Amino acid sequence: MPAHLLQEEEFSSTSSTTTVTSRVTKNGNAIVEKDLLDHDNLAAERGMVDDLFDETYREKEGPKPPLRYVWRNIILMSLLHLGAIIGLTMIPSAKIQTLAWAILCFVLSALGITAGSHRLWSHRSYKASLPLRIFLTIANSMAFQNDIYEWARDHRVHHKFSETDADPHNAMRGFFFSHIGWLLVRKHPDVIEKGQKLDLSDLKADKVVMFQRRYYKPSVVLLCFTLPTVVPWYFWDESIIISFFIPAILRYALGLNATWLVNSAAHMFGNRPYDQNINPRENPLVSVGALGEGFHNYHHTFPYDYSTSEFGWRFNLTTAFIDLMCLLGLASDRKKVSKEVILARKMRTGDGSHKSG
Repeated sequence: MPAHLLQEEEFSSTSSTTTVTSRVTKNGNAIVEKDLLDHDNLAAERGMVDDLFDETYREKEGPKPPLRYVWRNIILMSLLHLGAIIGLTMIPSAKIQTLAWAILCFVLSALGITAGSHRLWSHRSYKASLPLRIFLTIANSMAFQNDIYEWARDHRVHHKFSETDADPHNAMRGFFFSHIGWLLVRKHPDVIEKGQKLDLSDLKADKVVMFQRRYYKPSVVLLCFTLPTVVPWYFWDESIIISFFIPAILRYALGLNATWLVNSAAHMFGNRPYDQNINPRENPLVSVGALGEGFHNYHHTFPYDYSTSEFGWRFNLTTAFIDLMCLLGLASDRKKVSKEVILARKMRTGDGSHKSG
């Protein structure tokens, strides 16, 4: 999806935030942007531009390749959601500590995706210290949504070739496909081809990312399933069955679907105040469940903004978490879009919905 960012950058040595601005002029009552993104400048600052939409891509002519089902995933996802339903029926029998633990595990694992594999490693929208990177890696393994390297690679492909055959979860193929169906079939050949051409040197150079990739399977067994199950059973004598089906299985299924709703619902339902020419929408309900990831029209318009929204902490626990990490000295160099650039973009390509609040 086109994401025409803007060129001129302001840097402050006393702030941990980089603000991207542009020169704007007024043409009558309209604010007009004068500069578009200088990709070289952005590449020098973030070390990558592979999350910016590639307007040169064209889908291949001719018939689409046939669907090839991945029956292992179909069976496992079916069993997972059946287990989640069982977990729902057990909620009235669970101790309050177990429910609180399940919520904590949900939030921690979600941050491993939102603040970790998404905003940090996919978009490099801020910088994290070694202790924070280790924490986010642990949380990411608890989420069990593929290792950081693979998640970030697929997400960059999603942004660069959004809503095309090269998009792993192309929303043009329908709600079910973009939500979960893309995991139940073999990838389109263009997804594989384009993914192999991305520059992933930054991920390969991160020893924490590559350590997790090397030991991903045992880390998932330990952090996604064993730890959430053992804690309630050992510390407050919860039933081992309830401990397994609520903090482990139900929590895991809810975390997956919260992320998947960003790919499906936030690409179909909502307004488009920043760019009406692209599919992603602003969906506050998705933001609540995905800790701030539902401001999707903004995010695809300005993918390098660490907040993925212009509204700060509103429905955006991930932004609050990153800001706290900066306050504690564990994160720095947050990339942020200036109000002038946001307003100019709304005026130029938005659907006008911002005028009604």
